[in-house]
Amino acid sequence: MDDTLFASTFTLSALALAAAVALLPKARARLRLSRAKHRSLAGHSRMAKRLASLLPGYAFDEAQFFASDSAPAAVVAQRRAGFARLCAVLAERHAKSIAMSAAARGSISDLQFTGSYRVPFPYSPYLREHLKLGSFLQAADGVMLEDLDGQRFFDLAGSYGVNVFGYDFYRSCVDKGLALTHALGPVLGAYHPCVLENVEKLKAISGLDEVSFHMSGTEAVMQAVRLARYHTGRRHLVRFCGAYHGWWEDVQPGPGNPLPPRETYTLKDMDERSLNVLRTRRDIACVLVNPLQGLHPNKGAPGDSSLLDSGRSAGFDRAAYTAWLKRLREVCTERGIVLIFDEVFLGFRLAKGGAQDYFGVRADMVTYGKTLGGGLPVGVVCGRADLMKRFREERPADICFARGTFNAHPYVMGAMNVFLRRLEEPAVQAIYAQADGLWDARAARFNQVLAEAGLPLKVAHLQSVWTLSYTQPSRHNWMLQFYLREQGLLLSWVGTGRFIFSLNYTDADFDTVLQRFVAAARSMQADGWWWQDSGLSNKSIRRAVLRETLARKWQELLA
Repeated sequence: MDDTLFASTFTLSALALAAAVALLPKARARLRLSRAKHRSLAGHSRMAKRLASLLPGYAFDEAQFFASDSAPAAVVAQRRAGFARLCAVLAERHAKSIAMSAAARGSISDLQFTGSYRVPFPYSPYLREHLKLGSFLQAADGVMLEDLDGQRFFDLAGSYGVNVFGYDFYRSCVDKGLALTHALGPVLGAYHPCVLENVEKLKAISGLDEVSFHMSGTEAVMQAVRLARYHTGRRHLVRFCGAYHGWWEDVQPGPGNPLPPRETYTLKDMDERSLNVLRTRRDIACVLVNPLQGLHPNKGAPGDSSLLDSGRSAGFDRAAYTAWLKRLREVCTERGIVLIFDEVFLGFRLAKGGAQDYFGVRADMVTYGKTLGGGLPVGVVCGRADLMKRFREERPADICFARGTFNAHPYVMGAMNVFLRRLEEPAVQAIYAQADGLWDARAARFNQVLAEAGLPLKVAHLQSVWTLSYTQPSRHNWMLQFYLREQGLLLSWVGTGRFIFSLNYTDADFDTVLQRFVAAARSMQADGWWWQDSGLSNKSIRRAVLRETLARKWQELLA
């Protein structure tokens, strides 16, 4: 009996030990993956999604709106007066644009979303009630935009990256492209003859073998990832913390995505541990790189809706980011992982050959969009021939299907053809040749003027894409976007998180923007929004936000 018990115990122990040994490699791989994720919530999408589901909403009343940082009564009075004046000025100047926006808001879902998330959510209801904004424009020329009231703005929104060379440039591309393809018209399925020239030019620009056309940048990224999975036989993709690759499930895990992350690993940019994950795993089909992350590695796209304190930072180190991309290229080559450059946002802004030329690193696949269509919607995938094939001759039912009704639409192809031809013009080549030096000098001057004016602001930039940071603690930095609007400087709905200059800004245009920016910041400063106190710090602000959140959560639990 004892011998039997001993034998059974020994057998169970041996089995347990064998199971532990078998699980050890998986445990190591899991630990390696966890260590390669960024420590912030942006690197842990499941945790971020759970937290987002628990975060309670709350809204400041009038008193809290002006005094959430415990400013003294005199400063609160300054803010109230400044806010009332700003609301009145904008309402009078932009009455028609505001009225049309109000009429459209109830029927356009995007307007409801962008309007609600323009500032941190506790401030949003009171702000929307009192400070009205127009979302309609009627004209564009040079670097200027015009609303329905005839009020003109300098464009610092850049149409989400589309506007590289100026709206007149794209209007010309569209007009000439329509004339080129007018005889065929909106015939779908077949190709206009200009498509062949477009393909040859795209192959030359990308240095890759084949091209496929799609209807948006998001769709192009989807197809690139599908092809990578199809040809590698692997399921997982790697994206880097904070990077944006469109709004579909696999590339946007965490808040904003109804589904939990499944085949997506979100790793740290510019980190040796991420390279170790790529070296050791066998399930990674592709790595997605958005070169815009060079401006703010491991941070999400900066926006004023998340500007709770003054902790936002950015900075571009070209040499360091180039070295990172080269090491990433080496590891992907060693492991048979498809390296995809997502140039939907930055493509054709940094150089004619995009980020590949700018950083001197070649990808296996590149996605383009936005500006490539000459101002019309488009997505493009360029890739190696072996990766672009969507079927197998030896397995006729084994295909990687992708089609779209409007793929290679004649009007879009015509505008693209004009755009690609114009890239080769000496004037455009001259813009590229001077771009780095020009925008470096402009950013340096911008920061110098801000410092001399005693304003708590500084900019970081990746050429003509800029991010604004705040140098002293404040809960109200997001108010600056409205003072800028008063000065005729128009930002996108993300606010001061991103300024996108078109490359046709003259020195005179830029000087005027700088002057207006300083005037806006001084006005905001005079109205008391950047009040300072020895007890106010980014840490104390975050603690105050946490207390507010917990108090609201407690109220929910008691209700």
